[in-house]
Amino acid sequence: MAHRPASLALRLTVSIGAVITVVLLTFGWTVERSINDHFIQQDVDELNAVAQALQQSLSSYPLDEDPAVLRRRLAAAVSGHHDAEFRISDGSGALIYATPDSDLEGFSRLPPLAKEIDIGSVKIWRDKGQTYRGAVIQIVPHGAPDNAPLTVVVATDIDFHLHYLESFRDYLRLITLTACFLAILAIWFAVYRGHAPIRRISREMRRIKSDQLHIRLEPEAVPVELTELAASFNDMLDRIEGVFRRLSNFSADIAHELRTPITSLKTQTEVALSQVRSVEQYREVLYSSLEEYERMAKMVGDMLFLAQADNKLLKPELVTVDLAAEVHSLFDYFEAWAEECAVALVLDGSGVCVQGDRLMIRRALSNLLSNAIRHTPKGGAVRVSVSSVGDKGVLRVENPGSAISPEHLPHLFDRFYRPDASRRRSGQGAGLGLAIVKSIIEAHDGSIGVSSSGDLITFEMILPTLMCSE
Repeated sequence: MAHRPASLALRLTVSIGAVITVVLLTFGWTVERSINDHFIQQDVDELNAVAQALQQSLSSYPLDEDPAVLRRRLAAAVSGHHDAEFRISDGSGALIYATPDSDLEGFSRLPPLAKEIDIGSVKIWRDKGQTYRGAVIQIVPHGAPDNAPLTVVVATDIDFHLHYLESFRDYLRLITLTACFLAILAIWFAVYRGHAPIRRISREMRRIKSDQLHIRLEPEAVPVELTELAASFNDMLDRIEGVFRRLSNFSADIAHELRTPITSLKTQTEVALSQVRSVEQYREVLYSSLEEYERMAKMVGDMLFLAQADNKLLKPELVTVDLAAEVHSLFDYFEAWAEECAVALVLDGSGVCVQGDRLMIRRALSNLLSNAIRHTPKGGAVRVSVSSVGDKGVLRVENPGSAISPEHLPHLFDRFYRPDASRRRSGQGAGLGLAIVKSIIEAHDGSIGVSSSGDLITFEMILPTLMCSE
């Protein structure tokens, strides 16, 4: 079972929601990092202040021999830094002084020694449930022999900062998740409202039934993004309405064309059976019936041919076809009928070859010639000219006759189309000949048109040409 694609609303909501979620998470992470860096810088400033105070207190050497005086002096140096602790030891590691109740000996052994206290040199140390941020530096008191340095460990308690950051992080996560949820909800609502015109158009489309194909959408009444959709749908309705109308007319014309021979056959049979007749009389009735059967068989064959053309099932067997030779051959075939109708057949031009199906092209030419002979008045002439224009072969069939109004010309190749009553066929065809000609020409990637100027009617057929072999 094929997996159904996700809806547009879901796709847009997930896509935009994902982007907003990433943006909010990035913003939250940036805020958190900024506050953390601010606390670190604050601690660094605190530690630098303590280190400078100790540097000033240890500026004279030798150190006071009285430990009590030294302790008071060092304690006074950092009296304003309540969370700061420090430890001072000599080059051998012997303790000189340490903040009461602090144990920074382990911290003093953490490498490496810092040249200066900054964000990159401070380290975090945990001891007895407390967390410190500090650094280990060396101070050389003024006048110390051999510039013997003292090792100084300065640290500050950061538990308050960490607790604040933890609570702020939890609060920020809650705010971020809530904002993401509200943003996704707002996006879904906006997308749902944004798709309202699509749903409205869908409802209008569903209301269009087979008897309402004249209804059209209004491109001006929809958003700009849907204008092309509405115009395309209207174009599709135009094509469907045209096909539906032609199909309805085609069905009616078929019924009309078949009803005539069937009625004739029924009448002839009833007359023949109304009384006893001789064998010759029955034979005449059968011959008359055979003509009607042949007419119906030809009509059914033509309709099947057009059905194949409509479904792109015509597969021409391509060979080189000399148009002038085919026309000359058809002249021989129609010569007797043309003489009976007192119509002359004239051919102009030669040496134009096309690649196509010989039987199909001959059928198209035959339909054009028979149509021209049928509508040419006595004493007139059907003129066929063959020429080449660039890489195209042009064949024109001209005959004198009653002028055809311009509004009828585009429909002459429609099935069963009759411009006026004077051109109705009585027993000479079903009105499918020109439709078959157009289908054959289009199957060969060509085109055909018709024009009427005064009392001259011209059919022009254009096909891709080839070099005729000698």
